[in-house]
Amino acid sequence: MMSKSELDLCYLTATEAVAQFKAKTLSPVDVLRAQIARIEAVNSKLNAITYTHFDRALKEAQVAEGLYMRGVATRPLEGVTCAIKDGNPIKGEIMTVGSKAFADFIPDESAPTVERLIDAGAIVHCRTTMSEFGHSAITKSPLWGVTRNAWNPEYSSGGSSGGAGSALAAGMTTLADGTDGGGSIRVPAALGGLFGYKPPFGRNPVDTLSPGETLMHYGPLARSVADCALMQNVMSGQHPKDLYSLPDQVVLPTFGESLRGRRIALSMNLGFYEVSKEVRENTLAAAEVFRGLGCIVEEIQLPWERASVEDAWLIKWQALLWAQCGDLLPEFRNDLDPFVVELMEQGSHLDLRRFYRTNQTKHEMHQALVAAMSGYDLLIAPTTATTQIPADRHDADPLLINGKAIDRPYVGWLLTTPFNLLSQYPVFSVPSGVDQTTSIPTGLQIIGPAYDDLAVFSAAYTFEAATQPWSFRRPLL
Repeated sequence: MMSKSELDLCYLTATEAVAQFKAKTLSPVDVLRAQIARIEAVNSKLNAITYTHFDRALKEAQVAEGLYMRGVATRPLEGVTCAIKDGNPIKGEIMTVGSKAFADFIPDESAPTVERLIDAGAIVHCRTTMSEFGHSAITKSPLWGVTRNAWNPEYSSGGSSGGAGSALAAGMTTLADGTDGGGSIRVPAALGGLFGYKPPFGRNPVDTLSPGETLMHYGPLARSVADCALMQNVMSGQHPKDLYSLPDQVVLPTFGESLRGRRIALSMNLGFYEVSKEVRENTLAAAEVFRGLGCIVEEIQLPWERASVEDAWLIKWQALLWAQCGDLLPEFRNDLDPFVVELMEQGSHLDLRRFYRTNQTKHEMHQALVAAMSGYDLLIAPTTATTQIPADRHDADPLLINGKAIDRPYVGWLLTTPFNLLSQYPVFSVPSGVDQTTSIPTGLQIIGPAYDDLAVFSAAYTFEAATQPWSFRRPLL
């Protein structure tokens, strides 16, 4: 049984920890030891961690401790623990992407963002679970099994970065990274009571192993907006191995500005999603918070249509899976998640006309959004339509929201995928409340104009300060 003081160390934010390290009132070794004990105590209930590197991490923490004691620690993440997703390569370490087909795969180079986190002093003490190849917003895989939500283990922690979300919510790590091709950072953030940022495409470089067209983004997951900024300032910036990485780095502040007078558009359903009563209530409450901050919040109607938006995302996702993983089918078909096989086979039958017409859909979505947001500074919308997603749910299982059957239950509860099609829009998921029927948190997406990271972070900071800080809320495990 951990003491309260040990548990407090597990839940320190990175900004708090670094401040105490610099003041020499706390050692990185103490935080790491507490989090190791936390992993050993609760991971068996949640299944959020694949591999651990405790011995190496302790040695690195001792080195960081010495740097702080001598007053020469200069790196921004010196001694801070960071869990790395099992699909984000670290040179020389096993990376399974949740698949038996890659159970022994060892990459020969690190992802640029991971390399930057490590170079900034982060201590990688564990790797986090993901759905196989990141295909699903429910984290379970043939190799690692089912990952569960720290707030209620009967339900999913989201995905595909669900291990990161579960580990952060449970206090197993201070920071975590994720990838987002359809909501894989924002969904675990929402369902974990966490903060997760999908940067605009090109802001953070992607690795050479899985560029993922323009759907894919690397980004931060954390327990505060400031921690996301701390990570994002390290991860972002042009990289020579990524042709699409943007040349101008945006340095994010560690505080927000007054939002008084800002005009915010509210879309409850992005045009077509069925949203649960509980999520709706929390979203409306979040809108009232912004009004209390002096914002003008007005509900808008988007003319987006389910068929065209979901078709476009699914076509791109199926094509990506087929192109990158289709060669595995002859040898590993029986070892793969059956739904992954189905997605690959659907991708194998796509014709070029359908694929390239998705770009027309993206153009039409963008034009409609620009028109709907005319005169507004930001858009807010729910992150997920419901929290009632069982941890062991299959992607094709029927899904009811408000008693209504959802078409395409694989993606029909995710209000995140449109902004992977419109990948240049920065999106921050922040906690909006708790679904009292499940005890699972809900999330709010703050969407800014294309490439305007600063507007989104400023709003997220101010919203966080106006609500009870989530870093003080802890699940009972």
